[in-house]
Amino acid sequence: MITLQNAVVGYDRTPLFPALSGHFATGSLTAVIGVNGAGKSTLLKSLAGLHPLLAGKLNFTGGKAPAMAYLPQLAELDRQFPILVQDLVAMGCWPQSGLFGGVNNRSMQQIANALATVGMSSLAREAVGELSGGQLQRALFARLLVQQSPLILLDEPFTGIDAATTQLLLQVIAQLHRQGRTVIAVLHDMSTVANHFPAALLLTPEGCHWDHAERVLAHYSTATRQKGAA
Repeated sequence: MITLQNAVVGYDRTPLFPALSGHFATGSLTAVIGVNGAGKSTLLKSLAGLHPLLAGKLNFTGGKAPAMAYLPQLAELDRQFPILVQDLVAMGCWPQSGLFGGVNNRSMQQIANALATVGMSSLAREAVGELSGGQLQRALFARLLVQQSPLILLDEPFTGIDAATTQLLLQVIAQLHRQGRTVIAVLHDMSTVANHFPAALLLTPEGCHWDHAERVLAHYSTATRQKGAA
């Protein structure tokens, strides 16, 4: 679905990691890992079209970017925006209905199903500002389900949320993967990567490693031990 050719990601003409080449296959499930400041979130923003490459190329199958769902870190969201949970989820219908198209009965059923999937049906009429971090992330994942985008980009989706919500959302990600969606997630917990993500991309200032998650994690562990011994 996405091909990178000598893609350079960074700020003010300064790369965050060496030029990256490779591809995210359609229907793949990939974790992007690396230390803080390695450029993981910036890469995700580049894939979403929110941050330009310094050099190189970013190509999509078919010649143009597909419909995508991008979920930034919770810390970047305005939680005081006056909106109800069900209306937040309904925003996922806009790609199909248009901004002023309204929400039809079919869409209402999709919203209800999505809220039920993430265990938020009872909070549908709750104000977003009253939610806990875990509840808000559940609502945002419900919106992802309603969007039905073929490409899903998640920036640290489990940071600052409870263990029960993390496990539930991992099930949702697995469901999206089974449906053939391409999912790319920035993560920092290596056990989550090992247990739930088939592929991984490791970003470091010295180089990038893109392979099966087991191989990438083995490389990551070796590099970490060597740095610790230095």
